[in-house]
Amino acid sequence: MSNLEKREEELRKEGWVKQFTASEPRLSEAVELYESLGFEVHLEPVRLEELSEECKACFEFAPEECKTIYTRRIRQRRELEIEEESNESSGFL
Repeated sequence: MSNLEKREEELRKEGWVKQFTASEPRLSEAVELYESLGFEVHLEPVRLEELSEECKACFEFAPEECKTIYTRRIRQRRELEIEEESNESSGFL
């Protein structure tokens, strides 16, 4: 499994759902919109190797300015925390 696949799996286990990759000003607009809809937002650096050739052409000139947006419902985070607390008290971690 590649580092990219490992990171994707880690994010999935934490309840994150990949949305899309963007740069400013759309990035800030999307973050604001998701948060207003009750989502927690996480940004990851763009990984050019996961983009189509068409998308890569736009993002490769300034990849540090581009982020991939991940979201999860705020309640999902609390459910995961409760599960982790339960596992810790049971000795499963």
